Amino acid sequence: MVVKGNNYKDGKPIQVVIKDGKIDNILEAKSHEDDEIIIAPGFIDNQVNGYNGTNFMGNELTVKKVKKTVADFWQQGITTLFPTFITSEHSQLIENLKIFVEAQKNSLINASVPGFHLEGPYISPVDGYRGAHPIEHVRLPNWSEFQQYIEAANNKIIQITLAPEVEGAIPFIKKCVESGIVVALGHHNGTAEDIKKATDAGAILSTHLGNGCARNIDRAYNPLWAQLAEDRLKAQLICDGFHLEPEQVKTFYKTKGKDNIILTSDIVHIAGLPPGIYEFFGEKIEMTSEGMVVNPKTKTFAGAGLPLLVGIRNVMKFTNCSLAEAVNMVTVNYTKLFPLSDRGKLLEGKRADLVLFKIKDDKIEIHKTIVNGKVVYLKEN
Repeated sequence: MVVKGNNYKDGKPIQVVIKDGKIDNILEAKSHEDDEIIIAPGFIDNQVNGYNGTNFMGNELTVKKVKKTVADFWQQGITTLFPTFITSEHSQLIENLKIFVEAQKNSLINASVPGFHLEGPYISPVDGYRGAHPIEHVRLPNWSEFQQYIEAANNKIIQITLAPEVEGAIPFIKKCVESGIVVALGHHNGTAEDIKKATDAGAILSTHLGNGCARNIDRAYNPLWAQLAEDRLKAQLICDGFHLEPEQVKTFYKTKGKDNIILTSDIVHIAGLPPGIYEFFGEKIEMTSEGMVVNPKTKTFAGAGLPLLVGIRNVMKFTNCSLAEAVNMVTVNYTKLFPLSDRGKLLEGKRADLVLFKIKDDKIEIHKTIVNGKVVYLKEN
């Protein structure tokens, strides 16, 4: 297979030769049929909670729904995703992890889902920092319990988000790191000392920095400054235009630098559905016409309703970074954090996970998505 377009890094025409699921050659091209097509590595998203009505933490999850939802993400140019399981009842977590493992028996699903992200249950129980996570299921780190999740996930838990200040967090972080699991700090009110201890223990990422945090915080003593100041922590940002103000994104970008930021959608199951009121863990949540997901009673976020494509364009607008730098935040930068060395780069020998897109009316328009050398989405003319 040969695909043609402009290299996302420099805009020069190229043709990519795909053989046996890998990028065999990248050749210069004088021209091609459509000079607006851009070729980039397939996008990666490490925090997806569901989509188009499928809730990864719901009690109605099935293998069939998993396959459909992964295909929905392919239409958004996402070739690698980490299904995210938030704070929930123990048996529900076990059951839904097992459903995904069953779905991974399909080779293309397995190729797109290398592992899972547990966001909780070991987070702060404090209102504001807890976010939309149900208080009744928040609990202290428990290695014996966590091993049951590892087993249910077929040893494919790739990331865990937790609060560094809760009892038992630091030794738990050390055990996770020893087990090859990426530890991120999120939904917490850790002090500078807590954050230092956590990074000393091996934590390397801040989950949705600037969110999972109380609205009213001390101007000096809060969990944001210490995470921004800690060079060992890379930053994950939600750039949907709601979760962070442009000034915040710009400041985080200047502080962490373009190579130390990854973008995520934090997309939830009602994304893709019409605006309206829906239910989420017994609470009412609203999808607004603008794509914001909020709890109408508390006016707090309950995940996100816009795809990662919006975040890529927004980070360019908010920071004036280039398209190449923005795309790297959903490709190359991920490979620095996670065991994804086979993908995420437009290089010969890498797995042929590619996305072909145009930028139309200030939006990214996906035209073709390729996973492991196979076309999984092709835009209809």
